[in-house]
Amino acid sequence: MSDVVSLLNDIRDVGRDPRGPGYMRPGFSSTELNLREWFVGEAQARGLDVEIDHNGITWAWVTAPGENAVVTGSHLDSVPGGGEFDGPLGVASALAAVDQLKADGRLEQLNRPLALAVFPEEEGSRFGVACLGSRLITGVIEPDRALGLKDAEGRTFAEVASEVGLNPDLVGKDKERLSRIGSFLELHVEQGVGLIDIGQPVAIGSSIVGHGRWRFTFAGQGNHAGTTPMTKRADPVVAGSQVIGAIPAVVAGVDGKAVATVGRTILHPGGTNVIASSMDFWLDIRHPDDGVVGAVLRAITQRAQEIGHDLGVEVTVSQESYSATTHFNSAFNQRLQGVLPEAPILDSGAGHDAGILAGFVPSAMLFVRNPTGVSHAPEEACEEDDQRAGVKALADALAMEAGAVSYT
Repeated sequence: MSDVVSLLNDIRDVGRDPRGPGYMRPGFSSTELNLREWFVGEAQARGLDVEIDHNGITWAWVTAPGENAVVTGSHLDSVPGGGEFDGPLGVASALAAVDQLKADGRLEQLNRPLALAVFPEEEGSRFGVACLGSRLITGVIEPDRALGLKDAEGRTFAEVASEVGLNPDLVGKDKERLSRIGSFLELHVEQGVGLIDIGQPVAIGSSIVGHGRWRFTFAGQGNHAGTTPMTKRADPVVAGSQVIGAIPAVVAGVDGKAVATVGRTILHPGGTNVIASSMDFWLDIRHPDDGVVGAVLRAITQRAQEIGHDLGVEVTVSQESYSATTHFNSAFNQRLQGVLPEAPILDSGAGHDAGILAGFVPSAMLFVRNPTGVSHAPEEACEEDDQRAGVKALADALAMEAGAVSYT
C-alpha cells in the first residue's frame, strides 16, 4: 500500500483553485465528492467495510463494526484558496496508519473495534456553519436549521443533500452511531507556529479556544451612483467598511489576546454603477475565555450600531455558529503522553470536528508540524518526514487506545 506522501500526491491536483494558488473544495461539491470516492476506493482496497451515514459522514471499519470503537479521521473540504494539508493530511494519515498497524502485526492485537471517519463540510465554507457533519451527528445543530442553511447561490442544504443521495428526513442526531464511538482521535496539520522552533514534529492537543461566527447585515438605500449626492446617501458599504476598519482598535480595547476577522463580504445588488442596498459581512471571534468572546462581540456590535445610526443605515446581527472553549479528555491525553513522551502539549486556535465530538465522547488531537506556520492559505506546508512521523505517532496511539499489547 502507498505511504502517506503517495496518498497525498494522488489527490494533489483535485480541486485546485482556478483563480490562483491554493484549493477550492467546498462541502458537498463535486470536488469533495470526488475526494470521498478516492477515500472509499483506498479503504476498499485495504479490505475495509465502507458506509455513508444519514449525515454524509463516511465510515470505514478496519475491524468488524462494534461498540466502544476507536475512531480516527478528519475532513476533505477546504476554505476558499486553502492549503493542501488542512483536512486531507488527517485522512491520508489514517489510511497510512492502518497500513503500518497491519505491517507491524498489531491489527490482530486490538481489543476494541477500529474505524476511520471522514466528516463533510468541516470548514463551513459553503453553508456557513463549521463542522456541520459532526454537529449533525451529535445534535449540536437542529436538523431544521441545518436543512435551511443556504450557500452563496441560494441553494439550501436540504436541496444539496438530496442531490448527493442523502435523505433530508433522516438528517440529524444519530444516537446509535454516536454511542458506538468509544474514543475519537484526529490528526491535523498544525495551524500555527507552536512546533516550528522546538524540534518536534508532532504535538498533542490540549484544547480548542472558544470561537464563533456572526453575520452583520447593513441595510441602506440603493440608488444611482452618478445622480445621488454624497450627502443624500444611506450607503451600507460605507457603514460596513467603517465598522471593519474599526475592529482592530475595538478588539484591542477589550482584550489584546482576542482575535476578530472579517473574511467574507457580500454586496447587493453588486453593480459597479449602483449604490448597494445592503452589505453583509461575517465576523469570526476567538479567545480562550468565552466571556471575552461575548465582550468583543458586544463592543463591535455597539460600534456598528453607532456608525449605522450616523449614516442612516440599519444594522442587524445574527449568530451563525458558536463553540465554547473545549478541553480534550485529560485521561486520553495522559495515555497519549505515555505513547508519545516527547510530544509537547499545544492548544489550538482553530476549530475541528474533534472539538465538537469532545462534548460527547473522549476525544483528542495530534498536530503535525507546519514549517511556515501559515494555514488556510496556499503557503501551508508539511515536510514529508514530518508526515511520516505523524503516521507513526497516530499508529502507535491507535494501537495503545485499541488495546494492542505493544507498539514500536
